[in-house]
Amino acid sequence: MMQDHLVLTGIPAAPGLAHGKTLFLKQQEFDVPQFDIEDVDQEIQRMHFACEEAQVEIVGLKDSVGSRAKGDEAAIFEAHKMILEDVALIDRAEKAIHQGTNAEKAWIDAIEFFAQMMEQIPDETLSSRAVDIRDVGRRVLGHLLGVKMFGTALETPAIILGQDLAPSDTAGLDKNLVLAFCTASGGPTSHTAILAKAFGLPAVVGIGEQLLSVSDGTLVLVDGDKGEVHVDPSDEFLTAFIAREEAATVKLAVAREAAQSPAVTADGEHVEVVANVGGVVDAPLGIKNGAEGVGLFRTEFLYLDRKSMPTEDEQIEAYVSVFSNYPGMPVVVRLLDIGGDKVIPYLNLPQELNPFLGWRGIRMLDGADEIFSHQFRALLQAGAQSDVDLKIMAPMVSGLAEVRAAKALLVKAKDELAAEGKTFLTNVEFGIMVEVPSAALLADRLAKEVDFFSIGTNDLTQYTLAVDRTNSRVAHLANSLNPAVLALIKHTIDCAHAEGKWVGLCGELAGEPLATPILLGMGLDEFSMSPARVPVIKQVMRELHQDDCQRLAAKVLTLSDDAEVIQACQAFLSERGLMD
Repeated sequence: MMQDHLVLTGIPAAPGLAHGKTLFLKQQEFDVPQFDIEDVDQEIQRMHFACEEAQVEIVGLKDSVGSRAKGDEAAIFEAHKMILEDVALIDRAEKAIHQGTNAEKAWIDAIEFFAQMMEQIPDETLSSRAVDIRDVGRRVLGHLLGVKMFGTALETPAIILGQDLAPSDTAGLDKNLVLAFCTASGGPTSHTAILAKAFGLPAVVGIGEQLLSVSDGTLVLVDGDKGEVHVDPSDEFLTAFIAREEAATVKLAVAREAAQSPAVTADGEHVEVVANVGGVVDAPLGIKNGAEGVGLFRTEFLYLDRKSMPTEDEQIEAYVSVFSNYPGMPVVVRLLDIGGDKVIPYLNLPQELNPFLGWRGIRMLDGADEIFSHQFRALLQAGAQSDVDLKIMAPMVSGLAEVRAAKALLVKAKDELAAEGKTFLTNVEFGIMVEVPSAALLADRLAKEVDFFSIGTNDLTQYTLAVDRTNSRVAHLANSLNPAVLALIKHTIDCAHAEGKWVGLCGELAGEPLATPILLGMGLDEFSMSPARVPVIKQVMRELHQDDCQRLAAKVLTLSDDAEVIQACQAFLSERGLMD
């Protein structure tokens, strides 16, 4: 299609196509007063009363949203309620009030302190929670100022634009009238992305300040697959886009209808397609979208927004809650992967200049092994209480010594539970994340020590190519279809299979249709992805033959760069009618 109009490019946060007129969702802003106080106790009481009012409001929102059968969004407000109960947050604000700061200023400073700390976490899923902290902060501030927060009422279908969208901004929206979301900031794990995926709406985020100049009522076309927003297109371009949109709608409907059936290739090979989940909130999304289990259960959510370590019982309760969504299915749990910053005060983590390469993941066995000891104990007990095929894996492994140390701690946890007479899983598969190049290169030796590998292509890519994927100046270089990354993936799979072990892949590459035939051709056993990608990837797999995929995989390993690989994959899928 010829383009003679403005095209804005951002991050593809949720797949799909949509067209319609824009509505800019402006976040309610408050001026924060600062003045000398006379009565400290009265000021603290004002703050607590505002928090209580905000909590009542949040519970009301949660119930209201939940009554409309939007359970995933309703769970977000449960997280907001937990932020309001955070002792460290309240303590910091109270300390400032004792030093003479008024409640409004003390509260918002405490909120901003913890939001900025959250933003420093290398993990995108966790850093994006800063938006939730600030959202809660604004709600309490509104009560302190006596100003009611308002929502936006939609009267006609619209494509929602914004700087970024917080849960309070979107809770009151009639999702039947929302066509798509586009934001100037935010990332692929932001609230906007989560909400869009939950409701099956296209979303493009991180577009930049240029988006803010688009006026209300402007006709735009949103391509959530490519991360493009076409502003005020010609009639010819619009007609061609709508034809693509209608064809995509039919294709997606077919994929969703077949999503609950197993993924079986055209020549009858079954492939395991599972989901990545980040906690209790999004656990149901996988099974709803046809996932056959969980290939990556991130456990970091348990350790955030609190002043002390989660107890063993708290961990067990959370794990069982997630496991209950996947009866009789495999669930791969990743041990805690946090480090290199001070966002969790009770862990006393050292501040590091380069947390991506620092004291994180399984490296924390050296100095903080009790964290993993408690986690092993909780997982083994939760597994015994649940009908799932539990598998545990260690993150950030770079060599054999770390694998053996983690396995020894797992054995120790079993021995302790047995001595205490507690019920626990005696047989559980233990594996590792392959996300450090040394682990991939040593895969032949590591495969003898573990039951499985799970390849984390997001980190493996950035470490292999020496690219910080959070740095906008170089992030475009971090392409997992680079032949160097693909060679490490192939080597890892071959080494595991030589020892009779299975391999999963839980990076974004698993949910990318361009990569599906390559990974199938390499013999990948398990594809784990964002729940929203499950129906699409299953549908692509059903059209592929293993021998064709094997030839493609062999071919791309001989190519020079990711551009050549992408071109080869596009041609492969186009020949089979799987790409426009």
